[in-house]
Amino acid sequence: MVATTVHSSTSVSEVAPIKTKQAGHEMPRKPSLWQGLVLAAGLAVVAMALGRWLPTVGGPVFAILLGLLIRNTLGMMPVFQPGLAFASKKVLQWSIIALGFGLSFSQVVQTGLESIWVTVVTMIAAFATAAMLGKVLGVPDKLRTLIGAGTAICGGSAIAAVAPVIKPEEHETAFAISTIFLFNVVAVLVFPFLGHWMQMSDAGFGLWAGTAINDTSSVVAAAYSYSTEAGDYATVVKLTRATFIIPICLFYVVLEIRRQKQAGTGFSLMRLIPWFIVWFVVASAVRSTGVLPDELLHVLQGLAKFLMVLALAAIGLSSNMRMMARTGWQPVALGLGVWLAVCITSLGVQLYSGAW
Repeated sequence: MVATTVHSSTSVSEVAPIKTKQAGHEMPRKPSLWQGLVLAAGLAVVAMALGRWLPTVGGPVFAILLGLLIRNTLGMMPVFQPGLAFASKKVLQWSIIALGFGLSFSQVVQTGLESIWVTVVTMIAAFATAAMLGKVLGVPDKLRTLIGAGTAICGGSAIAAVAPVIKPEEHETAFAISTIFLFNVVAVLVFPFLGHWMQMSDAGFGLWAGTAINDTSSVVAAAYSYSTEAGDYATVVKLTRATFIIPICLFYVVLEIRRQKQAGTGFSLMRLIPWFIVWFVVASAVRSTGVLPDELLHVLQGLAKFLMVLALAAIGLSSNMRMMARTGWQPVALGLGVWLAVCITSLGVQLYSGAW
């Protein structure tokens, strides 16, 4: 059976309603979300199993790649599209909220304060390089923002948090995530070798890995392959870095309000506020109070990871590679340029401060 393909930007509201007859009249019925959700959930289970088998790649990478493979070889029937659109937006936000239960601000501040200034400098380098190089390469604004945020903060999680605020096309989100994870895999392979070649200390390598590698799984894989001490240090640095999701997203909310004002289209502050970030902060605060048992926190963290993989699978299943191909080589070049800027800046700051 040949599946009918659907444009990646199709939303739930754009899918034609199913009509049912009642008392001689045709009544529109809202398309069901379950088909797409079940498909994405099934693919997420497979991706997480593959991620445990090959942790260097990780479940999120497998989810987006498998989704892209299925969407662009077998196609996607319209019946799946409402659920996939729901998962790529709402489930994505739920996963960010659940991630808050894994971040204790007091713990991060206490153990990661010394890494904050390095993180801030590398973030500035990432966003500045993304803005300037992206403009030179002609990369679209929203794709440029996603690649910059993913490289500056924490890979797919940052892209997932920023995307609902700036509202890019689904294929742009998929392309940004694929680009970021490409360099994550490269980092896992080359960082330990470079660290030993430069004779970096355990703390120095942990700080470099924690600030210059994007995804948490890749940070852990690279740092612990260097040494246990480097792995422990890099994990704390990565958690500290991840908390910058909140101010970055709020910054883009302000920019979106200004953009709508200048366009004269009117705006609603309540509508533009990403409430999932507010609930993310609430979840982190609850996590910090210690009122929740460790068993429940473990379940919530596992749920956050699964929801994230499910949402990424849905994004892959909704993304048209033909549209991504039209984007050209420029986004990959941008991702490489931003990543190299972050790597070099982190090393430079450490060399200047003597932390190396």
